[in-house]
Amino acid sequence: MPENQSHSDSLKNTPLFDQHVALGGQMVPFAGYNMPVKYEGVLAEHKWTRVEAGLFDVSHMGQARLSGEGAIAVLEALTPTDFAILPQGKQKYSLLLNEEGGILDDWMVSRPFAEGFMLVVNAACKDQDFDIIADFIANDETGADVEFEVLTDRALLALQGPRAKDVMTELCPAATEMYFMECGTFELLGEVAYISRSGYTGEDGFEISFPAARVADLWDELLSNPIVKPIGLGARDSLRLEAGMPLYGHEMDAGYTLVESNLGFAMNKSRLTRGDIRGIDRLRAQLDGKLDRVRVAIRVLEGPPAREGARIVSENGAELGVVTSGVPSPSLGYSIAMGYVPPAASAIGTRLKLETRGRQYAAEIVSLPFVANGYHRKPKA
Repeated sequence: MPENQSHSDSLKNTPLFDQHVALGGQMVPFAGYNMPVKYEGVLAEHKWTRVEAGLFDVSHMGQARLSGEGAIAVLEALTPTDFAILPQGKQKYSLLLNEEGGILDDWMVSRPFAEGFMLVVNAACKDQDFDIIADFIANDETGADVEFEVLTDRALLALQGPRAKDVMTELCPAATEMYFMECGTFELLGEVAYISRSGYTGEDGFEISFPAARVADLWDELLSNPIVKPIGLGARDSLRLEAGMPLYGHEMDAGYTLVESNLGFAMNKSRLTRGDIRGIDRLRAQLDGKLDRVRVAIRVLEGPPAREGARIVSENGAELGVVTSGVPSPSLGYSIAMGYVPPAASAIGTRLKLETRGRQYAAEIVSLPFVANGYHRKPKA
């Protein structure tokens, strides 16, 4: 057994475990899986993705297909998003809510085919999420036809970076005709692939749902291009933080709402008007100003990096909140963080302090994202 392989029999492996080990990936437990935290090194992998193209194995995440005439009703009963207006070829970010409007998970929901939806959910939450969907369908009394299938036979890769399009031009040129948050069904290496132009790094890129039995072939094909290098969880985290992307279990969980988390874009105005969202009274009250905390971006002005759990205080020492994620930014050359503070202390430019190892260091509220995104957006008419 390789030295970097986990000895825990309770951990699962993605279909690419052997490839990660062969490439020298340092394997660590993550969301119940053995996953590579780094190969060459977090800093090098982060910088490579910002200028070239990085390849991520995200096969640990949950994939499912929801179809039938009742599919839209199921999605809208559990989320704040209007899926009736999502056309074929488009994708939306959404949230699974509990009855109080708290966030149980965040999802990507796409419509690469006319007859239904593809769901991608977080690895640590997928069993919970899929049980909630299945239970809702089983208890639905409308009689609407709904088919729900967990896709355990599919893997998921993310190709991210400004040169990702160059790589895909050689492998699947039709996919490069898509714009950000578009999706489709394509033939890739003789297999059916569901591809979206999206990702978790703030860069242009593609997420590729592919048959698990053949994903090693696709992985090797992509890595045969010198533009592409494998990227681990360490750089994935610093990349998403620079891009201002929240991470479930850090910037959001069942205790937070979408208003507090600054994820209001996941709630369509049509749904708010209809008032048929879980926890609608709480959400409306927060939108009306009854809000105790809000997610903010923070630049560390001095001292060490602020890590998760660091106290946020005002310049006068008043308790404000807590850091939820923090890293030294490889792209910016200084440390950054996200956390929660009262709305009155959330204005851009507000000075505050972060407490690390019993000492307080200067910081300030800045705008998101920390690093400008490189999405391939459709030109405005």
